[in-house]
Amino acid sequence: MTRSLRKSPLKKNLYKQYSDYSLQLNRWFLKPIGIWPSSTSKEKMLSRGIQFTCYSLITFVVVPSVLYIFFEDEDVDIRVKAIGPVSHWFMGAMNYLSLLLRGDEIRRCIEHMELDWQLVNRVEDREVMLRNAKFGRFIAGFCAVFMHCGVFSYSMIKSMSLLVIVIGNQTIMIPRLPCPFYSNFLDTTVTLTNQIVLMIQFLSGFIVNSITVGACSLAAVFAMHACGQFSVLFLWLNELVGDDTEDKDKLVKYKLANIVQHHLRVLSFVSCIEQVMYQICLVQLVGCTLNMCMIGYYSLTEWDTEDTKNLVTYGILFVSVTFNIFIFCYIGELLSEQCKKVGETAYLTEWYRLPQKTALSLVLIISRSSAVIKMTAGKLIELSLATFGDVIKTSLAYLNMLRTISL
Repeated sequence: MTRSLRKSPLKKNLYKQYSDYSLQLNRWFLKPIGIWPSSTSKEKMLSRGIQFTCYSLITFVVVPSVLYIFFEDEDVDIRVKAIGPVSHWFMGAMNYLSLLLRGDEIRRCIEHMELDWQLVNRVEDREVMLRNAKFGRFIAGFCAVFMHCGVFSYSMIKSMSLLVIVIGNQTIMIPRLPCPFYSNFLDTTVTLTNQIVLMIQFLSGFIVNSITVGACSLAAVFAMHACGQFSVLFLWLNELVGDDTEDKDKLVKYKLANIVQHHLRVLSFVSCIEQVMYQICLVQLVGCTLNMCMIGYYSLTEWDTEDTKNLVTYGILFVSVTFNIFIFCYIGELLSEQCKKVGETAYLTEWYRLPQKTALSLVLIISRSSAVIKMTAGKLIELSLATFGDVIKTSLAYLNMLRTISL
């Protein structure tokens, strides 16, 4: 599809095809969980039903697991091993709530992207936007593969290891559940009940993964679209000076007006991305720090048993969780750099060839670009590659504390 888009001539009626291409994966990830903006009353009712079902399935896993940790098993080691899976489900529930609350902002970002594709009127601008859209799709797809494979492999291997229960003179072997279940709700030692609960947990796990993947894909696609718009802005700035025609001054003023208007439009889009993502980023930052710590602890406890299957599963989980938080931090770093680069590009233009009053207008662009709109976690922590390093160090510090206390 990418090849056919790039070779096709620039036509106004193709903008819908371009916007669909850039948002296609987001639609695939978000529509099954009822997050994708609805246009008709029938679609809205269907989304409400899907949202109720998803939250019911998540609650069915989280509530019994939390009760099990606090009231049922007194073994500290078993309780600690239950915290990791339950925290993943709890993060999914929080992210789902954030996505639901930010439905209007998500719709606004999507409409903004569609209008950007509609407004493009040069082949070179379209090519730049398509390259960034392709990279955004790649990140979204890569994140989906990592998250689903990591958590699904954990659930599969967990269910393949049998739990031996002795009741009187009878020995029962049943599959282990990915998340523990409070026995006062249902007796999971019964084979049929165990299988039903196991299937529900698998389905709930798929929903939780889809929520995380949907949030990550939104951040990636929105951010790369913003980067594409910044790249178009850089092209326009580089072409600001160069015409030596009689109407040079008038043409430069016209170009400069378009540049300022486009710059403000991109900054408003970045601000909208921040509004959509700041709550999700906070959940991901805290949750991934905890999960990396817990996965490290589980790996250390399994090391002596030399259980290769569990160690490989924990390794896949650790990579997927690390990649997840890295994407958010990388996106924050990328958007900040692009905002700053506008001022650098404006300064490096041949402004000395412009009329004095026109050249002074570039000062406003440089000044505005110095006020960078940053991606944050909960409006508290700036997302950057340095933040990613802090997350790794913090998780290792917590792991060292937990290892000292428990092992």
